[in-house]
Amino acid sequence: MTGMPYRTALIVGVGGGLSASVARTFRKAGMTIALAARRASDLAPLAKEVGGKAFACDAIKQAEVAKLFADVEAAFGAPDVVVYNASYRTRGPVVELDPAEVEKSIIVSAFGAFLVAQQAVKRMLPRAHGAILFTGASASVKGYAQSAPFAMGKFALRGLAQSLARELSPQGLHIAHIVIDGGIRSSSRTEPPDKPDSMLDPNAIAQTYLDLLQQHRSAWAWEIELRPWLERF
Repeated sequence: MTGMPYRTALIVGVGGGLSASVARTFRKAGMTIALAARRASDLAPLAKEVGGKAFACDAIKQAEVAKLFADVEAAFGAPDVVVYNASYRTRGPVVELDPAEVEKSIIVSAFGAFLVAQQAVKRMLPRAHGAILFTGASASVKGYAQSAPFAMGKFALRGLAQSLARELSPQGLHIAHIVIDGGIRSSSRTEPPDKPDSMLDPNAIAQTYLDLLQQHRSAWAWEIELRPWLERF
């Protein structure tokens, strides 16, 4: 498919890494960008850079998510692309884990994704057009030792994405789950000199998100795994 079939993107759970790369990549493709995080002020520089707007939202609170979509719709029109990047991680031996922290990990990774997806779908279904992308992790498919809460949340996120894809793809909505299987390069986290490109480049990941949006509906992917060329399966 040539051209960009989407107009407005809402990215939820924005930080300075992957989300920022996705925002820049989508903007270069011609989309209007809305950014959401708990503290909108933190997003001001990125919002200015991409010519978009920042919104405050705690993704695990239903009323705030509903208000976020209403505010974005008032500013730009209903988003036809929604990216869910929010997650929370706690780790440790199972006997030492704080149940409240475990609950938060599951709620942020999965329940927040449900709330955001629900609001997105309500707006996309009447037009039979839209895409929702969920950011997964190695933990989406592999439960590592002393990382049960993250695996629980990411496994649930993957289940949500698969269920929505089965329900909504026949109704014209593209649902995709991206497994980020490896560490993401950042200014504070770089590869050793003897292992170039052994971490995922956030701009390369963002390009894959854009590629998903340009897939023809006769060959939609509901899930894709990304890993560096040296990463073990």
